[in-house]
Amino acid sequence: MSSLRSSARLVLSALCVVALSGTILVGGAAAQSTDDPSPHSEASLLNEVASIAPGEPFTVALRLQMEEGWHSYWKNPGDSGAPTSIDWALPAGFEAGAIQWPYPHRVPFGPMTSYGYSDEVVLPVTITPPDTLSTGRTVTLGGQANWLICAEICLPAEAQIQRSVTVASAPEPGPNAEAIAAAQSKQPTPVDDWTVQAARSSGSYTLALTPPEGHRPDLEGAYFFPAEKEVLDHAAPQPLSKAGATSLLALQQSSYAQSAADSLRGVLVAPEGTSWDPDGDVRALRVDVPVDSTLEEVATLAAASSGGGGGLSLPWALAFAFAGGLLLNLMPCVFPVISVKILGFAEQAGEDDAEIRRHGTLFGGGVLASMWVLAGILLAVRAAGSQVGWGFQLQSPTFVALMALLFFGIGLNLLGIFEVGTRLMSLGGRLQTKTTADGRLGAFMTGVLATVVATPCTAPFMGAALGVALTLSTAGALFIFTALGAGMALPYVGLSMAPRLLDRLPEPGAWMETLKQFFAFPMFATSIWLVWVFGQQTGNGGVAMLLFGLLLLGMAGWIVHRWSAPSLSRTVTLLTRGTVSVMIAGAIGAGVVGAGYGPSAAASDSATDTRASASTAEAASGAWTSFSPEKVESLRAEGRPVFVDFTAAWCLTCQVNERTVLSTDAVQAAFQERNVALVKADWTNRDPQITEALESHGRSGVPVYVLYPGDGSGPTLLPEVLTHDIVLDALDEIPADASAS
Repeated sequence: MSSLRSSARLVLSALCVVALSGTILVGGAAAQSTDDPSPHSEASLLNEVASIAPGEPFTVALRLQMEEGWHSYWKNPGDSGAPTSIDWALPAGFEAGAIQWPYPHRVPFGPMTSYGYSDEVVLPVTITPPDTLSTGRTVTLGGQANWLICAEICLPAEAQIQRSVTVASAPEPGPNAEAIAAAQSKQPTPVDDWTVQAARSSGSYTLALTPPEGHRPDLEGAYFFPAEKEVLDHAAPQPLSKAGATSLLALQQSSYAQSAADSLRGVLVAPEGTSWDPDGDVRALRVDVPVDSTLEEVATLAAASSGGGGGLSLPWALAFAFAGGLLLNLMPCVFPVISVKILGFAEQAGEDDAEIRRHGTLFGGGVLASMWVLAGILLAVRAAGSQVGWGFQLQSPTFVALMALLFFGIGLNLLGIFEVGTRLMSLGGRLQTKTTADGRLGAFMTGVLATVVATPCTAPFMGAALGVALTLSTAGALFIFTALGAGMALPYVGLSMAPRLLDRLPEPGAWMETLKQFFAFPMFATSIWLVWVFGQQTGNGGVAMLLFGLLLLGMAGWIVHRWSAPSLSRTVTLLTRGTVSVMIAGAIGAGVVGAGYGPSAAASDSATDTRASASTAEAASGAWTSFSPEKVESLRAEGRPVFVDFTAAWCLTCQVNERTVLSTDAVQAAFQERNVALVKADWTNRDPQITEALESHGRSGVPVYVLYPGDGSGPTLLPEVLTHDIVLDALDEIPADASAS
């Protein structure tokens, strides 16, 4: 393709040279341009003022009107063509500026791409008259316009253009002011609030575009028109990817480039309906940035762009997501629900093989369906401009309260306190119900529940894969979430597809009832953990309300257990059901009310005091300081190593890592020996700054551990599951600080 494009480009360039000399040959036929000096187009000169003033610049414009299907060219015509020019013939003392080029559009032709204009284009030029002009006289502005007009063939065109204006003490508006203003509105404009950086590696460039706070336009379809001809491959696609808030535009270097460009200059055009400023006035962004291959931030983003984000290609991201889904089954947040599924398989031993397979398939369907729903919510919220990540729903105290009530109720159900058939507790507690339809629904809903409770965990391999998912297109993200769900469901779907393996389980008997009751205690443990998370979010007042809700739920279970015999009268049965319904509603209401509490004033004051007193000395002594981007940058500017712990109270993996690794004497001593500043980014409640920082590292959930060396080099990301050796080995790369205490 490259050689074909090169050959075609050489042929068309030669044809353009012939065309500019007056003749072009196409398919052996000669087309002469001598009869009409401006074939298929007309040129005229517009003036924004009817009269001019001595020494005051004003604007004129060359207007080209082209027949349908024909086009002229931009200042960089691309793979073929020639730019429009004007040879001015102005009165003495008048000076003409350069053509002010509106942004062009792409003109594809076979394997090549050119840049130009169709239908009509207005090219403004600033004219500066001399100060010595006398008022009352008339001056004539004129010149010769030259352009190339092309469709399937290219023809040279020219026209004499002129315009007479009077000289007055003050300029007066002319009839063409509106048309010229419209053309000037299409000029590329620098937008100061945008951060634009460029990097080069392996024959390609990357433009990193970071928007101002509060402005997150969708740049899918943005296109960069280079100002120089031999810098980029004009026909190469320009794929866009995301790294947090930053958009990354991949550009292919031209095969005709003699050397790497020192800077990228040109026009970056936003997609139709999108603008670079919140007011919607600027669609063309002027770009003139140095290409710095050593720029750490851009080099990191460029690597993420080439691999689909986070340094992973899509196939690797899918593999990591699948492996992460498998490992999710071993995570403490998922195991309580999975244990119930294992019990369900034991209960099904000896049943019809086809029915067992249906149950396994429905369980897998529940996992996949809930993964897709979760992915859809994540992507929709992100498209609306909000920053969320994996486990975002656990940042809602209301969701945490409802989950605590649900797991407590499932535990009561497993203990046999009450039997509710296919109602709420059947989601995890009654896989084997009285009817086939109910059992199938229970299998599906168990898969849903397993996915919901999996979100507090980030298994190994999952972090990078989910980081990629949230930077890809909708289809790419859904592929990764599908791989994650498939990995999570595979062991159980696979077991159901080979039901003969179930025959090796012990015969059903009293042991199954004992096992079922035992599985209630992981449910209670999960509920306790959720209450603790709830307390981190709402304080003691919120916990008290949630515990009251659990009390009401326990009483409702006792009432069902005590007064649910079939022999009871209809009146007692109705009264019992009504009372239970009220208590369950009261339990949910108590949880929701508790979610409205904030942390206690004392706790808030303590946290504020801790943040206010955080200092370099505290960090050196092993104290954790609260995260902010400014804090991290100031510590790095001092030349200190920085360790950032992205964590959350609802993240069980985070809590295990902190208690078994990060808080141990050996690791703390190593931190102090190397004078490492310890920074904790607590994501328990929603924090846009922490979300953005996670995205900058190609991650969408916690835990994430980032170690910045003190020499200004790039950060090191540690695995999601830590060991002493992992942390100590990473710290060994940092020299010991003699001044550290």
